[in-house]
Amino acid sequence: MLRIIILTIGLGLIFYFSPQIGLSQYLHEYKWIILAFFFAVSYLNHFLAQLGFANNRENFVQFYLGGIVTRLILSLIFVGVIAYMGTKDIYIFITNFFVLYLCYTGFEIYGLYRNLRHF
Repeated sequence: MLRIIILTIGLGLIFYFSPQIGLSQYLHEYKWIILAFFFAVSYLNHFLAQLGFANNRENFVQFYLGGIVTRLILSLIFVGVIAYMGTKDIYIFITNFFVLYLCYTGFEIYGLYRNLRHF
């Protein structure tokens, strides 16, 4: 969980300093909401993986895949709600959303691979 917090803080610092770096035209105004959403979903996935690992190690894969499916469904609902609300610059929003989706998913897979390497 500490790695997810560090990733979120790092991305938050990039978002915060984006006007000074010159990246503000590439970031949507809902960037903080997207970051909070991914932090919450990553926390939920971490909780589900820990629950599956603690109760019965044989059910870890089912809990982990359930977390991935939950992330996908919640992401689709989140993008759908934002698009339904009629946000401006929807293409920038979707691009920011899926870049962060890939970033968090890749980071989670890297962490899982690193933890399970010795097994």
